Amino acid sequence: MPSYSFSSSNWVLKHVSILLVLFLSLSCSTSETLTPSLLDFVVTNTTVLHSNFTAVSDFRMINRRILKGCSASNPFVKVNVTSNSSFSDDEFVTVTVTGVSSPSAGDWVAMISPSTSDVKNCILNEVYYLQTGDTAKLPLLCHYPVKAQYMKNDPNYLSCKKKECKTFQNGKCDVSTCSGSLQFHVINIRSDIEFVFFSGGFVKPCLVGRSTPVSFANPKRPLYGHISSIDSTGTSMRLTWVSGDKEPQQIQYGNGKTVTSAVTTFSQDDMCSSTLPSPAKDFGWHDPGYIHSALMTGLKPSSTFSYRYGSGSVGWSEEIKFSTPPAGGSDELRFIAFGDMGKTPLDASEEHYIQPGALSVIKAIANDVNSNNINSVFHIGDISYATGFLAEWDYFLHLINPVASRISYMTAIGNHERDYIDSGSVYVTPDSGGECGVPYETYFPMPTSAKDKPWYSIEQGSVHFTVISTEHAWSENSEQYVWMQKDMASVNRQKTPWLIFMGHRPMYTTNHGFVPSENKFMKAVEPLLLENKVDLVLFGHVHNYERTCSVFQNECKAMPTKDKNGMDTYDGRNYSAPVHAVIGMAGFTLDKFSNNVESWSLKRISEFGYLRAHATRNDLNLEFVISDTREVKDSFHITK
Repeated sequence: MPSYSFSSSNWVLKHVSILLVLFLSLSCSTSETLTPSLLDFVVTNTTVLHSNFTAVSDFRMINRRILKGCSASNPFVKVNVTSNSSFSDDEFVTVTVTGVSSPSAGDWVAMISPSTSDVKNCILNEVYYLQTGDTAKLPLLCHYPVKAQYMKNDPNYLSCKKKECKTFQNGKCDVSTCSGSLQFHVINIRSDIEFVFFSGGFVKPCLVGRSTPVSFANPKRPLYGHISSIDSTGTSMRLTWVSGDKEPQQIQYGNGKTVTSAVTTFSQDDMCSSTLPSPAKDFGWHDPGYIHSALMTGLKPSSTFSYRYGSGSVGWSEEIKFSTPPAGGSDELRFIAFGDMGKTPLDASEEHYIQPGALSVIKAIANDVNSNNINSVFHIGDISYATGFLAEWDYFLHLINPVASRISYMTAIGNHERDYIDSGSVYVTPDSGGECGVPYETYFPMPTSAKDKPWYSIEQGSVHFTVISTEHAWSENSEQYVWMQKDMASVNRQKTPWLIFMGHRPMYTTNHGFVPSENKFMKAVEPLLLENKVDLVLFGHVHNYERTCSVFQNECKAMPTKDKNGMDTYDGRNYSAPVHAVIGMAGFTLDKFSNNVESWSLKRISEFGYLRAHATRNDLNLEFVISDTREVKDSFHITK
């Protein structure tokens, strides 16, 4: 979902501000792996810790502040990193600031990468930052921090319990200073890192001191491998990974098979921008390294294989076991679906965007995957929420690695991956931060027909999945509309009796401020769903869980009945209309429901979780699982 809420007046202020700045500027122009044990350690209270950081925060807007000059330098301040001479691929490092004469609640440390980044003020560029909707006094850093923490996170800092005498006079301490330490979670993002100490808080910061830059032991290490299906056979799988090495690498898999990677990347020139440079084009840019991709072929569906990836010169990943999905047309499929996950830091840091539920959700999904009870995952939009701050893609790929390296991880594009002004997206918002789908399509190559046409279909087990882009033209006679029409009409229901339609923005939701009757997308596409007898429709974008009756044009065409266990049962043998479910509750701060309940809305839950499905040829059973407790909070099934 966008960084604004439909119900908030901030949305109006934000976009009016953007239009105003654009008008004024034009008028004035003269021309590797997250282990379960580590997750267990950090996931406790994560949701509470980060609950207030998802929306607009002081840290999120630090680029739009004037960098205040220090009135007097402190010769005693030092910033030390207690690590080896270089960073490993995944570690917690301790950053210690010593020599502080007067600790303040506004003291903080920024993690900057690369170390050559400009952390001074950029007053002449202040207009660039207004496009984010922040009209505050401008700006702070010319390059955005990857993350930051207040020194007060060390409980002994403000009280100066760690005191050190710096100078003596007549045998007595003349000048004493204080110190404090913070822990930062660092993963291999290839470029070296520097920790910079500021006073004055996020709003009026003053640069006081900086550490010596620290490099990664192996910036070319192959990392963050994730698997996706390329077709409906279950016999070929694509592995995509990241490395600082531009030379082709290999996958070694199965019984002695080897395949060489194709290598690609993207640059700042590939990012979208407008009259005002976007975050991706400007202060949020981080070099993505090189993205490697290769196909593992000759596999068997519903089978387990081992693989590793890399090369002799840059190193190899660990050996990983993965499972292929069942072939389309087979009898059974177990899958998980959700939207709007993003990422949560494993430390106490603040970032420009934090999704407080992401850690608990990925931990619960990993538990299901480890049980060997899941065949594939569908993440339907708003993937990483990097939104122009490119280093955050690495942190997201690191987060999902325990799941995405082991089973097929399929995706749909959302507004935070694609939308930007004058970029061809349906919705004219800056929600992608200038990414315009380029990083998304590079990191997650799906079986689409071409670049920037991110719609596709795939069959697994007894299910045909039609996956669309709500961010590209879907009006009648558009390219995507014609494709949807043809794809769904061609489904062989004897082979795959279930037809599931997926995308990002929903047709039905009782989220306050979202009016389904005004939804042009619904008016254009919903008739296709009914015409082709779609069984289930899954959307994200709204950050909660909601299930409907069998609905068409805002009217219930059929209601479920209770089976002997009290579960809602939809009679698919007497088809009337699709069942819709909003499943955007996988990480982003949860949305509240309207007090006005629509007749078509049968179940509404505002908790973090995911949808777990089991499809046979005659039954489609679905469960909404709460991630913190693993409780099944809603269950329903559709019969054939």
